Amino acid sequence: MNPNHSSAMTGPPAAQQPDWPDTAALRRAADDLAALPALVAAEDCDRLRERLAAVARGEALLLQGGDCAESLAEAGPDTTAAKYRTLNLMAAVVSEASGLPVIRLGRIAGQFAKPRSSPTELRGDVELPAYRGDMVNGPAFTAAARTPDPDRLRRVYHASLGTLNDLERLTAADGGEFWTSHEALILEYERALSRLTPAGRYALSGHLLWIGERTRRPDGAHVAFAARVRNPVAVKLGPSSTPDDALRLIDLLDPDREPGRLTFISRMGAGAVRDALPDLVAKVAASGAEVVWVCDPVHGNTVSSPTGHKTRRLDDVLDEIRGFLEVHRSLGTHPGGFHLELTGDHVTECVGGTYEIRFEDLPTRYETVCDPRLNLGQSLDVAFELAAMYTASPVTDRGTTWATV
Repeated sequence: MNPNHSSAMTGPPAAQQPDWPDTAALRRAADDLAALPALVAAEDCDRLRERLAAVARGEALLLQGGDCAESLAEAGPDTTAAKYRTLNLMAAVVSEASGLPVIRLGRIAGQFAKPRSSPTELRGDVELPAYRGDMVNGPAFTAAARTPDPDRLRRVYHASLGTLNDLERLTAADGGEFWTSHEALILEYERALSRLTPAGRYALSGHLLWIGERTRRPDGAHVAFAARVRNPVAVKLGPSSTPDDALRLIDLLDPDREPGRLTFISRMGAGAVRDALPDLVAKVAASGAEVVWVCDPVHGNTVSSPTGHKTRRLDDVLDEIRGFLEVHRSLGTHPGGFHLELTGDHVTECVGGTYEIRFEDLPTRYETVCDPRLNLGQSLDVAFELAAMYTASPVTDRGTTWATV
């Protein structure tokens, strides 16, 4: 086995892992990945941690966005460029209004796996494994497509490498910085792409990795993995999260209290954010930990439409953002940024917006393989609404500057 591959078939409980039918094939795939070059550089992860430290100090903002789940079939230069341009436009609008530099962080070049509420899906009298993202299996409802396939780990690596090369060309053309992130869900992939450097171990599948609401248990394998790497890391916190949960995660993931190391992504829902978030933020602030607070206003606002499509209302997304800002301003803490599922395409997956998408419009271009995404127009609506919020209540802290677009 390759020494770069820190495999752990035993250890803390690992939630949301596929039931791989061929463990020998899985080991071969992981060993192959461990022998390949890392996807990102450790020094770039360190530089992002410095940028996030500025966010933690109130001197910058973070804008994180991209697909719910990337598709191997759609990965390519055009798709990458569309997401890149969308985040660029949003960042420029928000930076101008807030007077702060905006870090652009894509859900890209690795966001190929998704946790699921059930391990199986039932249609009629046929039950098959749930679709867990292209890293694991395919979306088609057939036994062959839904069988977890370790070769998909290799395909995701090469697709992510291509996306990173595309991003390098785009950033070289405009002189800006752009970072990558994804949920560190499939542990064999993440372990295979971790590397030991003189500065410590890094997970070099992406610059920032996050742990989801379903995998954040303190004694679980995902937290244990994140605790061992030097990357900046994030954790999703839903409305059931308690201050004790947050403080325990700080102790495990940021024991040295290093600004920029840990980000908390709140995903409360518009109806809960004003009640569930204040105690979390207040207790974390009182602990002295300098974490980055980011709002995910999409995951807690999913509804089912009359057409049967899973969707989100833009009004709910904006209301959760308003609640997030209200909470932080009432406590005197810094609302560090925003985490959105979006695309640069003109899909019809979420309702509302200046160019209004109605429930009956959803089937027109409902293209996501998992959760609904804001389209280009709705993403810009969010950016201009944020600009209006910052203009109405300006940020007073000023500090770090660097190119954002």
